[in-house]
Amino acid sequence: MRIALIQSDSVVGDLVHNASLIRKRVIEARRGGAQLAITSELSLVGYPPRDLLLRGGFVDACARTLVELATQLKSDGAGEVAVIVGSPWRVAGRPLPIANACVVLRGGQVESVHMKRLLPQYDVFDETRYFAPGVDSALIDVEGERVGVLICEDFWRGADVGESDCYSNDLTKQMVQAGANLIVVPSASPFFEGKQARRIQLVGNAAAKYAVSIASVNAVGANDDFVFDGGSCLVHPDGSGSFARRFTEEVLIADRGCAMAKPPDMVDDEEHAHAITSAIRGYVSKTGHERVLLGLSGGIDSALVAALAVAALGPDRVRGVSMPGPYSSVESRTDAFDSAKRLGMKPPDVLSINSGYELAGAAIGRVAKVTGVTDENLQSRLRGLTLMTLSNATGALVLSTGNKSELAVGYATLYGDMCGGLAPLGDLLKSQVFSVASWLNNNHNAFGFAVAPIPVSSLTKPPSAELRPNQTDQDSLPPYSVLDSIITGWVDDELSVEEIVLATKLDRDLVVRWTTAIDRAQYKRFQAPMIPKLSARAFGPGRRMPLAMRYRLVDGSFDGGN
Repeated sequence: MRIALIQSDSVVGDLVHNASLIRKRVIEARRGGAQLAITSELSLVGYPPRDLLLRGGFVDACARTLVELATQLKSDGAGEVAVIVGSPWRVAGRPLPIANACVVLRGGQVESVHMKRLLPQYDVFDETRYFAPGVDSALIDVEGERVGVLICEDFWRGADVGESDCYSNDLTKQMVQAGANLIVVPSASPFFEGKQARRIQLVGNAAAKYAVSIASVNAVGANDDFVFDGGSCLVHPDGSGSFARRFTEEVLIADRGCAMAKPPDMVDDEEHAHAITSAIRGYVSKTGHERVLLGLSGGIDSALVAALAVAALGPDRVRGVSMPGPYSSVESRTDAFDSAKRLGMKPPDVLSINSGYELAGAAIGRVAKVTGVTDENLQSRLRGLTLMTLSNATGALVLSTGNKSELAVGYATLYGDMCGGLAPLGDLLKSQVFSVASWLNNNHNAFGFAVAPIPVSSLTKPPSAELRPNQTDQDSLPPYSVLDSIITGWVDDELSVEEIVLATKLDRDLVVRWTTAIDRAQYKRFQAPMIPKLSARAFGPGRRMPLAMRYRLVDGSFDGGN
């Protein structure tokens, strides 16, 4: 039997587009001799559809679209291919009337429907809000083989994200006991660093353990804060298999008895570069924007965002704006122009904030002092005002250039550098920003750049917001290697202060100060642009900390807020 693994980029809610894409891919699979074609989880609607599922008529429209698709495939000469399509499906007699399902199309009709049984309710997932769980094993016959269908979590059981204690029942084992000799796993498994290696290991271990071939089909592209990296595969019990590329659409046609070379593993920096590029491309295209703009300051953050935006969209669709202020250095402006030149962009527009800064400072100064942080934030907000006004005037989407370290401790200005629709680096620590930028320079040809895209000076000079004379970030923050270790412990690993002190050997007062700062900055993150998920614990829907709270670890004891 030949199997087609259809790794495609669905647009949430666009049933016509998604069905057309599936149709095109199935025809391609049929021409390649496939008898079974598998799409990713909820491929018809895109993942995650969230509350769109609750909109009147939406789920019924999905059913009508599937019937039409089955008829079209038959007229295309692909009607005998068993096509597994991910879609919501209405179910009767349940408190929740919708299932996360795989629908089998064959012979010009909807042949069968199979419901997802394990519904994740952790991190970014909220499936029990929308779906009723299935109760039966899903088996179909294809070319004399018994094919078991396990939808994403039914197979992964949280093990791919370190949540393996979520479920006690092993549905893979049950499926094999029911007679399956091939397991297919349609998934919409969001990317985070290192996850693909874990997925491949889990598929290989299960194939060997149960002596069955396993086909894992993952989505690709980006929807909202989710990035999907593909990496679909068909793995056999002896460890051989066929592997799709990552971060790109593909129809992988594989024979049960054949193996193909596995693509080279990606290092973390390479994964991050591809994931951010996918996030920018997906958000811009799926929201209908044609162009983006960003403040091009000459610093490392804006240089990296500009480079990845050009990789995603091309240089003609990315506009840089230089906004010098009273403390901006000549070197920073030079670096901004160098960045644009390296990327093939037009030179940045130069819009000084000096006159606005003087006018606003004088006006506000009549009723309140404009000094210190107030003075610094005024400059940042004037830059945000400039970018958002340009966005209104041109229709271009503003990309925020802030990173996870800044967002974590509040070293970012509301309505200033936090302005924008998307924060591409919002889940990348400052130390990781430098690392990805260095990797990009060292591998620029492989990523499509003619020259190293990041100016050397942006990589080597001390980071600075340039909001006061001779300012550097480390005037206010500890070294980023230190700060990032605290953020990782407090945010990513959810450790206590004492556990962070033990793991890092840092001064306890330092850890208390900056973990407190992280909690206090929550109100800013509630108003931040959308952040693509790159780590296991990103700011956003997967980290739902309360905004108004009084729960701190003080002097070794818990303060309940009294």
